[in-house]
Amino acid sequence: MKRVDSRQVTFDLRRTGLIAGVDEAGRGPLAGPVVAAAVILDRRRPIRGIADSKVLAPAVREELSFRIRARCVAWGLGWADATEIDAMNILQATMLAMRRAILGLHCAPAHVIVDGDRCPDLRGLRLDCSMEAVIAGDASVTCVGAASILAKVARDAHMRELERCYPGYGLAGHKGYATPEHLAALLRLGPSPVHRRSFAPVQSCGPG
Repeated sequence: MKRVDSRQVTFDLRRTGLIAGVDEAGRGPLAGPVVAAAVILDRRRPIRGIADSKVLAPAVREELSFRIRARCVAWGLGWADATEIDAMNILQATMLAMRRAILGLHCAPAHVIVDGDRCPDLRGLRLDCSMEAVIAGDASVTCVGAASILAKVARDAHMRELERCYPGYGLAGHKGYATPEHLAALLRLGPSPVHRRSFAPVQSCGPG
């Protein structure tokens, strides 16, 4: 695996190679997993409207997620749960989720573009590809924007499921973020099994 700076990625690679975009959802919340997605788009089947998932309405994200999965060359999801986040810290858990997402691709990319300022370690995956990290890549690189959409939609759906398993916290609404409603529920109920015990607001609410 070769690591390259974005300025070193040639136009020829962008034009002819399979490029995977990678992004995550859920680094900041107090509960639930961090979810990463990897997407290789099909240049012959462009999809209008792809953008950073954070600027898209939920219904638009859902529709784009369906279209991306239907039209792309390959996609994969990777998860790291609250237990893993507590064991290794959120940064390393995010890198693990990204690694798992790339591993989920059914074909190998020639190049991987990761949203942010660092790349996951792909040693042991038998991938001979270059990698680059692009800050705000979800807003500037289409395949990374597509990955941000898949990750966000998958995580939001999972948080709705967790609301049924752990009612009272409002997980379906705030998706685990530290809203006033969530913090009040934590004080009232204590942490659930899907809360991140290593995060300070959760620690302050007792053992649960």
